[in-house]
Amino acid sequence: MPDNRSMPGAETSDPPTGREGNRLQSEIPVATVIQKLYDTCKATFSPAGAPVSGRALRRVRRILDRMKPSDVGLDEQLFAQHDRGFGFFGMLNGRRGCHSSLVARWAPPISYLHIHECEKFSMGVFCLPTSAVIPLHNHPGMTVLSKLLYGSMHVKAYDWVDPLTEYDPSQPRLAKLVVDQVMSTASETAVLYPTSGGNMHVFTAVTSCAVLDVLAPPYSTEEGRHCTYYRELPYSSSSVVRCRSHMDEA
Repeated sequence: MPDNRSMPGAETSDPPTGREGNRLQSEIPVATVIQKLYDTCKATFSPAGAPVSGRALRRVRRILDRMKPSDVGLDEQLFAQHDRGFGFFGMLNGRRGCHSSLVARWAPPISYLHIHECEKFSMGVFCLPTSAVIPLHNHPGMTVLSKLLYGSMHVKAYDWVDPLTEYDPSQPRLAKLVVDQVMSTASETAVLYPTSGGNMHVFTAVTSCAVLDVLAPPYSTEEGRHCTYYRELPYSSSSVVRCRSHMDEA
């Protein structure tokens, strides 16, 4: 997404004056909400995923909190009427996703609306029909902000019990439950961090819904930030589970 200075038709000359100037001035559009979100994210995040101040993150959250489906070109009524997706997002942000045996069983399909991606952050919208599920997955070294644009969605999220301990990805690992709730459009923007806030989560659509995600920095296999899917395994405590990676099933 280009900034205002590079948008088609943008002028750098001084504005006209007089009656003609007043008429032309009234036709200059106010910056869209999505443009404001882009500009704020661009000024907030860094390619290396450096820690972001709480104040800077609140600026991003305030914009997301007031976003509506129309701000990203979605027609809520159309999606609710058909209540189905438009195909599994096999290409995630232009890159081939991880197709495990679990992912292959997703039904009905989920659609992904790509908005922007750069080395600092990515923005996109997942549209889920009723009962659709995005399985348990992680966001390594990333800060993620999620805003539900319409509908309702159940979110269950975990963090590792010992996030800094090295482990064998082929072996189960203990994770603690930190989020287990239903989100609605009235819910504030959810934020997860590299080692807290529910870095691993699963989304289940209670109704047809759409969620706008900002990932900073975005997934990158080259940088070691690849998406890994997990399976929950039984454990004696209801607030702690064992998770096993699905990477070997890709």
